[in-house]
Amino acid sequence: MKVFDFFKKIFTSKKRRKAQEGEWENLVNARAGVDFEQEEERSRYVTDCLEQIAEVSQELEMLQGEYSRVTAYLTDLEELEALPDQEKESLEITARKLQNMEREYEDFTHRSNRMDDAVYYQFKNRESELEEGIEKIRKTENYGALVKQDMQRLEGERLAYEYRKNELRGMMENLRGMAVIFLTALVICMGLLAALQFGLRMQTQVGYFIAVLAAALAMTILAVKYMDADREMDRVLRDARRLIKLKNKVKIRYVNNKNLLDYYYIKYDVDSGRKLEKLYRQYLEEKEQRKQFAETEARREYYHKQLLAQLSRYRIRYPDQLSGNVSVILDHREQVERRHELILRRQSLRKQMDYNNTVAGEAKQEIKDIVMAYPRYAAEITEMVDRYDSVYRR
Repeated sequence: MKVFDFFKKIFTSKKRRKAQEGEWENLVNARAGVDFEQEEERSRYVTDCLEQIAEVSQELEMLQGEYSRVTAYLTDLEELEALPDQEKESLEITARKLQNMEREYEDFTHRSNRMDDAVYYQFKNRESELEEGIEKIRKTENYGALVKQDMQRLEGERLAYEYRKNELRGMMENLRGMAVIFLTALVICMGLLAALQFGLRMQTQVGYFIAVLAAALAMTILAVKYMDADREMDRVLRDARRLIKLKNKVKIRYVNNKNLLDYYYIKYDVDSGRKLEKLYRQYLEEKEQRKQFAETEARREYYHKQLLAQLSRYRIRYPDQLSGNVSVILDHREQVERRHELILRRQSLRKQMDYNNTVAGEAKQEIKDIVMAYPRYAAEITEMVDRYDSVYRR
């Protein structure tokens, strides 16, 4: 039962709301409960009726103006339909030209590759220096690339000299070690020969000669190689110092070139010359398109004025409405749809006007009924009506 009562309340409330919405359109002057013998209540009730009349009058004034415009639009369509074929054809030619200009205008304003206005005017203000700027950036980037290659080549040579220096240093260390070894071997050999000579009474003179000769020959060879390595070490160190000086000069050029390139990037708000060149080409295309757009806009304005002038020759009250929607002139189906829309709008306006006239009539009748019911207050109520009417008319 509770569930049944719940749904019953829902549907009952819905029906009640629909009934209330239907009743809202019908104003009821609740005279019952008003004591017309009391001046305050009588005055308040009559004032409410007068305010209803004033509000409805304002609404009717607005509705009548709109109704007149809609009726004039319909009359204009009928006048357009009744034009002679020759005049209608001339009108359609102008309307078609205007329509083409409108399409070109829409295509330009809605194109996807359109350059931002801020970027466009930034390039426009610097147009005279852009080609020179692109050339400067290109040269600076190319020079920077060459300088960077020189630095890489010099770095490679430095590493080669460093490797050769370490190699020579190791060779000289080895030669010194070999010299020590040969001298030690000579001393040991001389000791053995002396032991053989004095201990065993052997003839070792030839041995002494061979040992000294071999040691001298080995030391000579080591000395020559050591001096060659030492001379080459001096040359390597000298070339390495020269290379460092040259690399420092190249590095200074590289840093200056990089700073100049950064300045150009900041000046033109780009990160590469290729990007600036791309934007410049885009700017030139945008400039040409905007030039064409300006011409299109001028022709669009010209044909719009021409169409208005042609429409003004006929009994058309609102030529701007037709010139603003040329498809109505060119397409009969558009005319039919437009006429149907205007008829529906006029019917809706007529319904609102009838409703407001009814409300105003009921409010006026209510005041008359009060005057008839209470004739002793007729002069007072008439004075209120005249005073309210004079204030409203102001």
